[in-house]
Amino acid sequence: MNFSKYNNFLKKEKSLPYNVMEIFPLNIRNILLKISEERLNGIEEIRLRTNRPLIINKSNKDFLINNLGHMETNLNEPYLVSKEDILKTYQLVTDYSIYAFEEDIKNGFITLKDGHRVGICGRVVFNKSGIQTIQDISGLNVRIAHEKVGVSNFLMKYLINNSIEIYNTLIISPPQCGKTTLLRDIIRNFSNGIKKLNYEGTNVGVVDERSEICAMYKGIPQNNIGIRTDVLDACPKSEGIFMLLRSMSPNVIATDEIGKKEDVHAIKSILNAGVKVITTIHGYDIDDIKNREYVGELINKKIFQRILVLTNNPKVGTVKEIIDGRNMSKIYEFTN
Repeated sequence: MNFSKYNNFLKKEKSLPYNVMEIFPLNIRNILLKISEERLNGIEEIRLRTNRPLIINKSNKDFLINNLGHMETNLNEPYLVSKEDILKTYQLVTDYSIYAFEEDIKNGFITLKDGHRVGICGRVVFNKSGIQTIQDISGLNVRIAHEKVGVSNFLMKYLINNSIEIYNTLIISPPQCGKTTLLRDIIRNFSNGIKKLNYEGTNVGVVDERSEICAMYKGIPQNNIGIRTDVLDACPKSEGIFMLLRSMSPNVIATDEIGKKEDVHAIKSILNAGVKVITTIHGYDIDDIKNREYVGELINKKIFQRILVLTNNPKVGTVKEIIDGRNMSKIYEFTN
């Protein structure tokens, strides 16, 4: 089968042992092959649910797919995913060795080569030790990795003081507005250095609790996170922060989606150790965050020197404003 037309469908144009097309059974592959490259370009998710339509998500819209590869928001006869389709896809994703992916399955997803991820739904087997596995798989969500190197370049002058000091930074973002993509690229810049700003780069520690920032595959980050970056993958934030402080001598610690009491305690420990922090939180604006338990304290005590607010208008990943967290003044505002 010729996969050359899918160079844009994959995150990197190179031969992969786990390529997105190869995790689907032949009948679904053949349907996807009928979709034009233009329609496939930029897709975010491919969703399989038992006895329900095959769906592709692109630009925050769901498109149903039929046997001819027609991709529309409303179709009379979409392709219905069978239980056999789900089982075969699951077998291909796990390379017919579910045991080898046991720990990933407990977390509800499996990371593929190049950072693509497959979310898993089904019957959860639970005991006193916690989640053991997921059986009777009923749904799979193939999330296509879209690394965007350089998206933070224009922001870096706001996040670094006098080419030396990194500001403690919080990214506020509603769901699906590109916060993790932006965070990843900021980490890359902090780690590699920025020639235009005469910034030489520094050691960055990443606690990647949900395995979304770095997309580790067999111990290797599939995303470009810089040359001076160390990663604790699938590790709870609060524990991972202390582990990095003790073992890796980071100058910056980055993590995603804070909110718990333990997260706030760990961030305070970072600052007491003289280490800078960059992190994210789900929210719509700074007032939304100020009123929240635990995290609001960090805002009110002016822990974050820079606060970035994201939006999906006019497009995903738009930085709506940058706020100086010390006096709450706007130092950047997006204009069309």
